[in-house]
Amino acid sequence: MTENSKTQQWYQKLASSPHALILLFFLSALEATILPIALELVLVPYMVLERKRIWLVSTVALAGFLAGAIVGYYIGFALFDTAGEWFINYLSIQDYYKDFQDTLSEDGFIAIFLVGVTPVPFQVAMLAAGAGDYPLWLFMLAAGAARALRYYVLALIVLWLGPYTERLWGKYAGLVGWSILIVAGTMLLLMQFL
Repeated sequence: MTENSKTQQWYQKLASSPHALILLFFLSALEATILPIALELVLVPYMVLERKRIWLVSTVALAGFLAGAIVGYYIGFALFDTAGEWFINYLSIQDYYKDFQDTLSEDGFIAIFLVGVTPVPFQVAMLAAGAGDYPLWLFMLAAGAARALRYYVLALIVLWLGPYTERLWGKYAGLVGWSILIVAGTMLLLMQFL
């Protein structure tokens, strides 16, 4: 048995687990709050395996993200002087945070939306919006719209490419699995020592 087929079997087993969507929800919430790793690394293979439930997968990922975003907002709102500052230092995003604070006061909704659709760590937007007392409903609307765009467009791409996506996934599943593990481990180590 090749490494690719072992990885595919592992992903298939994970996807067929009755707890897979719950795991995706919590992984998405963690990505919004403390993991500076794009959820798409896990979401794309899961969407490929679950094309019949792709809209449910996207919605669960969005719900998890919004749950994490609200937690991050309240950390910024209520605990910025303690937990919020520690969090910014832990993730080494001081410069992003300072720049985002300035942008938030000028163009809050657009700034939050843009951070939500780009690779900039979303933790910056959550903490700044909470600490700056940006209206929660506008924050959630901007965050939800941004991530809905990312996740649902990704679902459309997976559906559009269809069998081609499955062939690519079948060919590179092992490489993707190891890459996710290496990137996650490297990011966690860098955050500890930088």
